Amino acid sequence: MSTSRARINHQIRAVELRVIGPAGENFGVLPLQDALKKAEEFGSDLIEISPEAVPPVAKVMDYGKYQYEESKKQKGSRSKSHAGEVKSVQVKIGTGEHDLALKAKKVGEWLAENNRVKIELFLSGRAKFLDEKFLRERLDRMLKIVPTAYKIADPIRRGPKGLTIIIEKQ
Repeated sequence: MSTSRARINHQIRAVELRVIGPAGENFGVLPLQDALKKAEEFGSDLIEISPEAVPPVAKVMDYGKYQYEESKKQKGSRSKSHAGEVKSVQVKIGTGEHDLALKAKKVGEWLAENNRVKIELFLSGRAKFLDEKFLRERLDRMLKIVPTAYKIADPIRRGPKGLTIIIEKQ
């Protein structure tokens, strides 16, 4: 269900509904009045859980329990979608091999903690107008020495300050 509330009992507008019982059993397609009677027999509510389906799907269950389960689902999906924060590391064209190795080691640690890492090749002055192939090679030099396996979450992009790429743990 999206942000809108589910329709229950007499708020349901569909003429026919596919009805699911409290234990998950399928009662088949029933007219609205029969579905409401079925819900009354169980002492529960008739909740429209999938209004876009043809015919719409309704479930016989307690509305409070339904709201509780939906809120648990949303909390669970929110916690799973959070893949850590985006850490950022900045390198320049003239960054030496030892400094690159140190930064790559730090990137590896961040990836191990399930954070996404934004690697920026910072360009100043005339460097902004250098050959694109040369700049990409400089960024690739940094990526090759990252110790942790990674995948590219956002490909190389040119921005106002230079080239950026976002990587995440594989």
